[in-house]
Amino acid sequence: MTRHRIMGLLGALALAAGTLAGAAGPAAAADPTAGESGLRSAATAERQTEPPAEFGSDWHDPLTAAPPVARPATRSCEVTVAEAQFRDYTPYVGSYAPPAACGGTWAKVVLRLDGKVKGRQYDRLGHLSLGGVEILRTSTPEPSPDGITWSVEKDVTRYRDTLSRPQPVEMLIGNVVNDTYTGVIDVKVTLTFYAADRDRHTIAPDTPDRVLPLTTPAVTTPRNTERLLAEVYATGSGGGCEEYWYMTTPDAAPYSCKAADGPYREVRISVDGQLAGIAAPFPTVWTGGWSNPFLWYVTPAPRAFDVQPVVYDLTPYAALLNDGRPHRIEVSVAGVPAGQSGWSTPTNLLLWQDEGRAVVTGSLTRHEEGEPANSTRWTPATPGTPGTPAAQHRLDTEGGHRLTVAGRLDTSHGRVTTTVTRAVHNTSVHRWTEGEDQDALTATWTDEESVTRGSATVRTARTYTMDGETTLGAGDRLRTVIALGDRAETSTLRGGRTVDRSRLDDRYTGDASYTANVPREQRHAVGTSSEHYQLYGSDAGRGCYDRTVSTAQGTVTVDRRRC
Repeated sequence: MTRHRIMGLLGALALAAGTLAGAAGPAAAADPTAGESGLRSAATAERQTEPPAEFGSDWHDPLTAAPPVARPATRSCEVTVAEAQFRDYTPYVGSYAPPAACGGTWAKVVLRLDGKVKGRQYDRLGHLSLGGVEILRTSTPEPSPDGITWSVEKDVTRYRDTLSRPQPVEMLIGNVVNDTYTGVIDVKVTLTFYAADRDRHTIAPDTPDRVLPLTTPAVTTPRNTERLLAEVYATGSGGGCEEYWYMTTPDAAPYSCKAADGPYREVRISVDGQLAGIAAPFPTVWTGGWSNPFLWYVTPAPRAFDVQPVVYDLTPYAALLNDGRPHRIEVSVAGVPAGQSGWSTPTNLLLWQDEGRAVVTGSLTRHEEGEPANSTRWTPATPGTPGTPAAQHRLDTEGGHRLTVAGRLDTSHGRVTTTVTRAVHNTSVHRWTEGEDQDALTATWTDEESVTRGSATVRTARTYTMDGETTLGAGDRLRTVIALGDRAETSTLRGGRTVDRSRLDDRYTGDASYTANVPREQRHAVGTSSEHYQLYGSDAGRGCYDRTVSTAQGTVTVDRRRC
């Protein structure tokens, strides 16, 4: 939530600048009841627990409804990558070497972070990089006085190139520990390698031949690159209003978080100054978000523990980049006020090379950009009569953009044309009262992408939603009610026929209240939350994953699995 009167009641969220220097794949708390793939039958009993009347000094360890990473039943080797206690902004620095016992051909590599913290502490952001390649970006839960533990899992097989040789390691979860904020963040990160085994029908997946961190805008790629992706771990963070960019208002509107062009944001990537990709940023809510950590103590908002990157297909530009000279690849966030910090965009380039050609030639054949749209309309509050609800200001926002690029490559296996079309759109309605004792947002972001490479087309439609309201009522009672959605549908077509399809639907709802401006033990906090995570299709392993986790006053009241 923005740093206005309501936000100040809890103190500022401490996702401080400098904690970020990195992900696709779910984050999940350790779950001893789950099988290797996290899937259980529809006959699984529903777990129900009677909750306490209000939050106490301890609560259930954080967990999500997302599935753990599926693991193959092959020989495995575990390597500890980092083990540290974070008290300040000193990064952990170490070294990594691949395990010799599992060979160099892996069916899967799984990263796992195990953390613990107790006392009082804000939520913090962190990253982990190997050889400059960011492989994890995460945030931390806020602890109970008695202490919590949590874990995050992520499939990092796509970084095989980086993992295949010794690398320097850097990890940072920027923190502040003093007499008031006592929580030391204690973490251990491991990588588990699962060997490929043809006898068990477990083969190594297709992974990039090279992974390059974009440490400077100038980059020189291998001259035989035939496929190129960029992944950007874009987060609005580091303190200030860009943590809550979706609630900023133009200067004329009387609101505590300003942005000249309003709340519309768009993550863009360019090649030599030409726009090459667009994306809608995910509206992440951190675990102190919306002025109410009681919403997130047990169930974090979607992606809060596993910050997933925006991925762009830059293959249409491969021919241009294959000339052996350095080129500029740059990432920017449209809508951020000039000169204002708050966004971090570490980027990795994922490259596939043509083994049959020393140089792959071709050309960029199409570049069509629609006119970016971004409009805001502020409707001032009109004073009401005594006894009626307080008048609200209203800001209506609508923005969008469309881009199509195409390029051809003459490879050792023939001419291949890649066409990428992407369209992003955002609408939001923001309402608030004078003094911001009532503050509400209803918003939807869509990001639709189509990538055609040769005869295959992959279409992905992403939708993110946020519908929440915080009110400060009589007796300084603060209440937040919120619903969040993270949905995506992906289909693969060949020759016009659908050959693969998957669907993700992750929904969170929460309602929590507490008495502000009093010591923790006098807050009399209550709160319920629920996350329903559904995954269908090829991405779900066995074709279906369905889990619901509900909580009340820090107790898990429902843990139901279907499929």
